[in-house]
Order: sequence, then C-alpha cells, then structure tokens
Amino acid sequence: MRSYRELFRTPEFTPLFLTCSVGVAAQTVAGLGLATLVFRQTGSPLLSSLALFGPSLAQLLGAATLLSAADRLPPRAALAGMALFFAAGSAATAVPGLPIVAVFAILLVQGLVGSVGGGVRYGLLGEILPREGYLLGRSVMNMAVGSCQIAGFAAGGLLVALLSPRGTVLTGAALYLAAALLARTGLSRRAPRATGRASAAQTWRTNGRLWSSPARRRVYVALWVPNGLVVGCESLFVPYDPERAGLLFACGALGMLAGDTLVGRFVPSGLRGRLAAPLQALLAAPFLLFAADPGLPLALAAVTVSAVGYGASLLYQERLLALVPDELSGHALGLHTSGMLALQGLSAALAGAVAEATSPRTAMVVLAAASLAVTLTLTLTEAPSSGPRPSPRRDRRRTA
Repeated sequence: MRSYRELFRTPEFTPLFLTCSVGVAAQTVAGLGLATLVFRQTGSPLLSSLALFGPSLAQLLGAATLLSAADRLPPRAALAGMALFFAAGSAATAVPGLPIVAVFAILLVQGLVGSVGGGVRYGLLGEILPREGYLLGRSVMNMAVGSCQIAGFAAGGLLVALLSPRGTVLTGAALYLAAALLARTGLSRRAPRATGRASAAQTWRTNGRLWSSPARRRVYVALWVPNGLVVGCESLFVPYDPERAGLLFACGALGMLAGDTLVGRFVPSGLRGRLAAPLQALLAAPFLLFAADPGLPLALAAVTVSAVGYGASLLYQERLLALVPDELSGHALGLHTSGMLALQGLSAALAGAVAEATSPRTAMVVLAAASLAVTLTLTLTEAPSSGPRPSPRRDRRRTA
C-alpha cells in the first residue's frame, strides 16, 4: 500500500483519521489556552510548561497500571468515552476561581486515562490496515497531527487574543465532544483484540515481556528520550515569547508535517534503517542556535527545520512492530505512546526548572545538547547488522 487514494479507500480509516484529527485539535487549543491562563495567573514558566505537557507525566503511571486495557476494550466505545471524558475535564479546568492545585489534579487524571488512548487508537489502526500499510497510515495520522496542531495553535492564539484563555479552553472542550461523536458514528463495533480482564498485574507482566528483549529496549529508548528532550525545549515557547508562542508552535507543527510526509511517502525501504539517527540529530541541532539569542525569523526557521526530525519516530515504530506479536501490538504501541508522553512531561518539568534558574533560552540549549548526546550514544553503541533485517513475521516468532 503506497498511495493515499488506496489508504483512504480502506474501510474505517477515514472515520478514525477524522476522530484523531479533531481530538488533536481539541488538545492543542485547550492546552494552549490553559498554559496561557496558568502563566497569567502565576507568572511561572515551570507551571506554564506543566499545564501544557503535565498530563504526559501521568502517562508513566498509567502505562504501569492501566495499559493492558488497550487490547481488552472495544475500540469504538473506548475512543468515544475517552473523548467525552476529556471534554468534561477541559471544561472543568476553565471554571473561574478554580485553584491551581485542582487544575493539576484534573490534568493528572486526564493523563492516566490518556495512557490507554494511544494503544487503543494505533492498535485499531493496525486492525484496519494490512501490516504493509501501517507505515503509510501512521505517517498520514502524524501528518494530521501536524496539520491540526498548525491550525490548533494558530486558532488558539487567535482565540486567546479575541476571547480569553478561558474561552479558548472551552472551545477545546467543544472539539472533544465533536471527536466523541465522530468515533461513535463513524467506527464499527469491534471485539477487543485480547481476552481476559485488564489489570495492573497483567499490564506489568506484558510490559516485562516487551522490555525483556534488548532489541525492543533499544527501540523504546530511541523513541522516548531524544524526542522527549526536544519537546521540553518546545514547552518553553510560552515563557520564551508569550505573544508569539502560537506562531512558534505552528512552525514546529509545519516542520513535523513535512518530515512525516517525506518519511511516510518518499523514503525507500532500503534507506529507512540508516535515516533514523540522522533525523533525530536534526531534531535537536537547530535549538542550539538559541544560544545566540536569534531574532524571530531565525527562531521560526530553526523550529521548523528541527521538527522535520520527528519523522524518525515513524522509522522506529516500524522497527518496533517487526519485533512484537500481533496480539500485543496495541499494548506495545500504547507503551511507546505512554512512555513518549511521560518523557515529554518529565522533560517539560526539567525545562521549566532550568528556565526558572536561568532563562527559557538557556534551558532550550541545555536540553537540545542532551538530546544530541543521547542520539550519538545510541548510534555509537548500536551493534552492526550481521545480515538482512528479518521479516516481521519471522522476527516476531523469534523475539516475542
């Protein structure tokens, strides 16, 4: 499957695509509105970055306790129910006079629930598409993320100016309601991919099984750490330039869209293995320019070029799918998503703490240098290939 036309003709791909797209727009608009609201109330770069990325921290706890539900819930009901939950939670954070502690308590619960969402969503994508179509499908989903983030941050910045941060958050809640409706009406009813009761013990056992393979461990580290540190850089856009943060976020989303389009549609299979590490280096390197306190045009260009490197994630996800059995695909992808978001939340907290002690610009440079160091270490310590990469089916039988 190499054409977009063939992809969108696949039954149920379009409803899933639209559900995820509207959900991303909702998250983007509500997150920018809430981050701005918190920054205006507290003046704290740390709290502002945590308001935008803080729910990701709870993904770590959710991945250790709730993730087995990703393959054990009916996908349509799960996606619609989670969208409704996020709509209610977003509306609650916009209540006037709500204490900051209560705001972050709501974000914590949202993060726990969201830890299951990635596994449900991308496990369903693996059911809808044939295995050979997953990379193209996931790249299109990522392109939708980029496009909706561009639109969401641009619209969010406009709404903050025209309405208020609180009104922006409520707009995000309304978009979550639309995502719930799309899931309920556009997707068909499907049985869960796995049987048995979801539990913390089952989650822990499956996580241990996935983590027991050195090859899978390496892929997970590559998926989580370098990208997470760069997201920490991005989490400081609001305190770095409060009036133009939406523009910086939109440029980052534009770069991510370009990278996902390039990797998903145009990179031949023979180059994919060699391209992942250079793309991750590209992701971090442009942020080093912030050490020179660049003007706005150069800052926007650096952020755009940097985000092209997010395309490396597609290549590592394809590698991960080749290392897991089909019945664990939702859990494995959910662990990737939860771990990725958790590292993003931790990096946002680290970035905010460094910015509190120094400046947002300095914190960006520190985290970008750390991301480059991790990418270089993974590249230098990778075992050389002793032959052709095994096919996904043979590899799954041997490593599962």
